[in-house]
Parts: sequence; structure tokens; C-alpha cells
Amino acid sequence: MKQKRDLLDIRDLNETEIYRIFEKAKLFKFERKKGIIHQDVLNKKCIGLLFRKPSSRTRVSFEVAIIELGGNPVFLDASKLQISRGETIQDTAKTLNLYLGGLVIRTYEQSEVETFAQYIDSPVINALTDFSHPCQILADFFTIWEKKKNLKDVVITYIGDANNVCNTLILGADILGVRINVSCPAKYTVSKKIIESMKNPSLLKISEDPYAFISESDVIYTDTWVSMGDESEKQVREEIFRPYQVNEKLVKNAPPDFLFMHCLPAHRGQEVTDEIIDGKNSVVWQQAENRLHVQKAILYLLYNS
Repeated sequence: MKQKRDLLDIRDLNETEIYRIFEKAKLFKFERKKGIIHQDVLNKKCIGLLFRKPSSRTRVSFEVAIIELGGNPVFLDASKLQISRGETIQDTAKTLNLYLGGLVIRTYEQSEVETFAQYIDSPVINALTDFSHPCQILADFFTIWEKKKNLKDVVITYIGDANNVCNTLILGADILGVRINVSCPAKYTVSKKIIESMKNPSLLKISEDPYAFISESDVIYTDTWVSMGDESEKQVREEIFRPYQVNEKLVKNAPPDFLFMHCLPAHRGQEVTDEIIDGKNSVVWQQAENRLHVQKAILYLLYNS
């Protein structure tokens, strides 16, 4: 019996597998523009999408990816399931395992995704937790690879809250041998757990100064200051993060061809200004499009490994 593959953390993949995803995503992207789709990849499997958090890009891109690969997406609003009334994850997982050929989960706790994976015999994919966002970051590195070609020549600077996106950027950079800088307030810095798990910690530099790494940055990346679940800290966070806004003053000394990235949704006027997100260096819409192609490639890898 073929052993199933999950994607719970970007570290479930090695460098070779990530580049296989990139090459397959590139092909899927090219073929889709030609009207070519591959209905045989999922072969009518029903894939559940269990979401505890709101979603636009993740939900739509996964549903379209599943349909175009020949599967049937089944959206599961966690607030409408018995899990919201106290049924255990284990019992829910065992039940879903009877009906589904795979599960995509967007939730809070990383441990919840891991528990589902223990009791489901088909692939389980992490579509976001408070710790990790592997599908987003694979699409981001694919976007950088499209634009810059050789990732090992690239320097990424992340500015803002060292959240799940930042965590996964660091871990992905570690796998791919990419230099990464993080500018963030001391209170919201990179966790020791992330740093200690790196195989190549020399790739990472951290500063409280938002201007510290701008001049060497091929990519400048930011994200929301207030993640889902942190709303009670909104006022405090906005005050602390205000100096970390990505604006024209901040990027003045960046290389002329730097890429601006944001996983979206963006809070315009907070972590980024209109001039930057709508400017010539912004690739946020390419990132959003590439979610579809990369998630197709992830599904292909997991179901054909």
C-alpha cells in the first residue's frame, strides 16, 4: 500500500521537492493559459476544506485547483460542524476519513492539523495555522523564482510582525539556501523555536531597525500587524508597528528592481501605503495568482508521489 503524504509544515518538503513543485506549477500556469487542464490527477476524489478562519484567496484557489484537477471540493465551515459543539478532533477526523479523499485545513492551532493527519488515511494539507502557512510561502518563493531566477542570489527582508508568514518564510529560506532578514519590534520578534530549528542559522539576520536591511533587499515583504485571533491587541500593536510601515520613505534606498510582496489581505495605510502596493515594484497580484498554480502542483505531488 502506498504511504500517504501530508503537507503540514514546509519542512515536510526538501529542496528537490520544492523545485519539483515550482516546475510543475510553471507548467500548470502555462497550460491553463492555453486552456489545458488535467482532470485525471484527482480522479473524482472528494477533497474536504475544513476552515475555522475567514478566507478569500485560500478557499477560492483551492476549490478551483481541485476542480481543475478533476476532484470535487467539499467546503466544511467548522462553526457549522459538531466539532464546534465539543466533538473531538479525533472523532471528527475518523468520520471524515470515511467520506473524503483528502482534507485541506485552515485553523488556529498547528496541533489540530497534526491530529487530523494522524486519523485520516489520505493527504492532509495545512492551509494556514497560527504557526505556519506553507502553501502561501511556496507560492511566494515560486513568484520570486519566476522574477529573479536564482534564489540563492536573493536577499529577502521581512518587515513587521514575526507571525506565521514570517516563520514559514524563514523555514523555507533555510531549506532553499536563501538569505533572509527580519526587521521587527523586540516584543514581536522571531521565536527561539524557529531559530533553533534552522539548519543554516547564518542565513538569518534580525534587527529592530526597519531601515537596517533595505539597501540589500531584493524582496521586501510585509504582512498585517494584527493577525486573526489578535484583535484584542489591535490598538497596542498599531502603535508599536507604526514605524514599520512600508512606504516610499522606507524603500528609498532599496535596489531599483526590488519586489514588494504581501500575502494579502492588506490593510492599506497601516503596514503598507497605496503607493507601494499599487506601485511598479509590487508583485502581490502575481503572488495571489500563483497560489492556484502552486496548490495544483502540491496536490499533484501529494497524490502522485
